Amino acid sequence: MDAQLRFEEMELLQAELGEEACVPDLLGEQIIQNDLQFRLDEEDEVYEGYGRCQNAYPYRRLNCYSRQLKQGIVKAVVLENDFLKAVFLPEFGGRLWSLWDKEKDRNLLFTNDVLRFSNLATRNAWFSGGVEWNLGIIGHTPFTASPLFTGSLEDEHGMPVLRMYEYERIRQVTWQMDFWLEGRFLNARMRIVNFGEAVVPMYWWSNIAVAEHENGRIIVPAEKAYTFGEGVVYKVDVPMVNGVDITKYQNIEKSVDYFFEISKNEPKYIANVDAEGYGLLHLSTDRLQSRKLFSWGHTSGGDHWQEFLTQNAGKYIEIQAGIGKTQYGCVPMAPHTAWEWLERYGAIQLKEEDLGDSFETLKEKVTGFVRKNNLCGEMDAALAATKEMAKREARIWQPGSGYGALKNKIRKAGGKTPVSCHLDFGECTEELKLWERFVETGELAEPDVTSIPSAFVSDDFIYKQLRAGIADRYKDNWYAHYQLGIFYFQKGEYGWAREEFQQSLALADNAWARHGVAAVCTINGEKEEAARSILHGMEMQKGSLSYQKEGFHILHVNGMSDAVVKEYERLTPAFKEDKRILLYYVQAQAAQGEYRKAYDLLCADGGLVVPDLREGEAVLGELWMELHEKLYGAPGDIPAVFDYKAIDL
Repeated sequence: MDAQLRFEEMELLQAELGEEACVPDLLGEQIIQNDLQFRLDEEDEVYEGYGRCQNAYPYRRLNCYSRQLKQGIVKAVVLENDFLKAVFLPEFGGRLWSLWDKEKDRNLLFTNDVLRFSNLATRNAWFSGGVEWNLGIIGHTPFTASPLFTGSLEDEHGMPVLRMYEYERIRQVTWQMDFWLEGRFLNARMRIVNFGEAVVPMYWWSNIAVAEHENGRIIVPAEKAYTFGEGVVYKVDVPMVNGVDITKYQNIEKSVDYFFEISKNEPKYIANVDAEGYGLLHLSTDRLQSRKLFSWGHTSGGDHWQEFLTQNAGKYIEIQAGIGKTQYGCVPMAPHTAWEWLERYGAIQLKEEDLGDSFETLKEKVTGFVRKNNLCGEMDAALAATKEMAKREARIWQPGSGYGALKNKIRKAGGKTPVSCHLDFGECTEELKLWERFVETGELAEPDVTSIPSAFVSDDFIYKQLRAGIADRYKDNWYAHYQLGIFYFQKGEYGWAREEFQQSLALADNAWARHGVAAVCTINGEKEEAARSILHGMEMQKGSLSYQKEGFHILHVNGMSDAVVKEYERLTPAFKEDKRILLYYVQAQAAQGEYRKAYDLLCADGGLVVPDLREGEAVLGELWMELHEKLYGAPGDIPAVFDYKAIDL
């Protein structure tokens, strides 16, 4: 059959994503890569910590999901030919959900049996399985659970091409992905454009979930890798690390990353194969210079995370490909620059006589196969041949956000051309009408103080306009002062931010500026003032779960256990059921010496399960040990339900 492109729907067992946070992400989530030290040689040229972000602003957090599953319908895009069937989820960051080898009747990827969210992404909500496209900032992309612009076009031979794209608001770049089938390979042509006038930190990692095969192994043309342990990044020889062949990933004890250093003259690939030598081969052009292996390890905590993220799909590992040597920093991207590359996904089958080969011998054979068949040369040629196609318009099937359209309005106001003219960003959505009018006329409407702010922005044009008019045109506008305060906060100008938030409150008391003041006070270590401000806001927004969760978080990080207990006991029964809020309450009871009450609450109904427990957050096990020791005189062994410690930070 000729290659086909179909827009469909599919059934998935899925959890409810819940509402977006009503307040901006000012205090951020823990990102493990942001808290590391480096012990590297001068020739390694790793951009240590470059491009770190303190939060995901202007994106809102997604932290109101549950773990309850129900059957639901999601949009799907299918690319299929005689050899492969690729299924994408355009509503969830364009995730490549499955890649089926029709000749072997096997899935080349790990596909989760559920769509269940957990707290691993920059915006909190994340789910495992398939191939995730991470760009812009360190960590799992802000688009993990968001729709992309999705459409179709044809190549010069009339073959169908799937296109997905968006405007990324932190780095202020456009990015697009074009997919098509070519024989036994899925081609993925990527393009990022920095159309601005400044160097920006850039990040891209294609995150490929594959099955953790019994006696499986990875093959990659590398001799060394970057890794970390106990908060320090260092370099190791591979495959043997501390007496363990880490390419045979079932040998890995604890959760770990290995970033393989591939020489410039080596082909860029990584493969994951099972005991029979069958599996996925991923290749790319040279722009993706590095490959990574991630394993949850094989401790009880790592096993628990594997179970926590799925239903019955089994264990997985991740093999990744990125533009940097590691994920511990971004890479500088010049202004007025486009970065393009091609990735290929297909099956590999080792010969039976090669299955027992050493890592060194096996990588030589696979590298020889790649070179003999000119796979890298073919990709270079395909990338060049499709350059014109990549700049043609597509027919849109699903819209994305309105932020690209708003950016084009801003550029028009500044006398500049639209971004990536071949990408149709449509019109500003309803939530952006306020900012569209501001850009076009200078008028900034004042919403009702009880209404959730419609959108947050991070563009310097809007910042400069607000700042220029705040002393006269907008001096009596509570919303202008609030939004300018947010801009100042993001720039680290906490004194100016506080002043604007307080001016907003002087004009109209509102929960949003109360939250802003509380965030500034938290940064400054003013615990009592942070608590006073957020408690006032919580009273004003007592019907909003996301505001209450943020409020309890601020009370908790400021050590206000008395306030946590009092506020929890005033909540509605429905909000008391939120497991993150309940955890804050249990911690507060423990802090006040109510060890038995805290222990009983923690252990009730088989043990507290917190849907948005953060990767690296071992609080449940630590809390259980503390309470057990207080009550029984010894810490005891952490029950499996509370053991999420997979990594040594």
